[in-house]
Amino acid sequence: MTSLPIRTPVRILGIDPGLRRTGWGVIDVEGNRLIYVGCGSVESRDTLTLAERLLAIHEGLARILSEFRPIEAAVEATFVNKDGASTLKLGQARGVAMLVPAQAGILVAEYAPNQVKKTVVGAGHADKNQIQVMLKLLLPKAAPQTPDAADALAIAITHAHHRQSVRLKLKVASA
Repeated sequence: MTSLPIRTPVRILGIDPGLRRTGWGVIDVEGNRLIYVGCGSVESRDTLTLAERLLAIHEGLARILSEFRPIEAAVEATFVNKDGASTLKLGQARGVAMLVPAQAGILVAEYAPNQVKKTVVGAGHADKNQIQVMLKLLLPKAAPQTPDAADALAIAITHAHHRQSVRLKLKVASA
């Protein structure tokens, strides 16, 4: 009689970048099972300079990495606003959100907002309420306090569903 191999859970950090509030969500994936680990947001005050706000995001995400020790990360891709200055600032926050896990040697995947909605809800133009309902079904123990934290959990779930294809693309690209 042989025993089945023990599956090691994969810990994933989802990040919803924002200058005012950067959401984060951590899940474990065991086979097809999703397990809620934690979520929250890193906030920066409007009164700080842009550099200080980016530093606050960096330090907050570094604390999350240190506490939860994910082995993979996923970040929501930036969409373009009507206001170019806002888009640029969001891009800078997103750059920090990608930099922190990359500095720790963690794979960072990117997902478009529509892909996140399609993966979690089944429709690419789902609203925030539909995402909340699906999060309760997929991660019953999760109780995100902010929409940013909920979005971050949705990003982590999206990565859990697409991580094998992301790894394959990276492997092919490096060959």
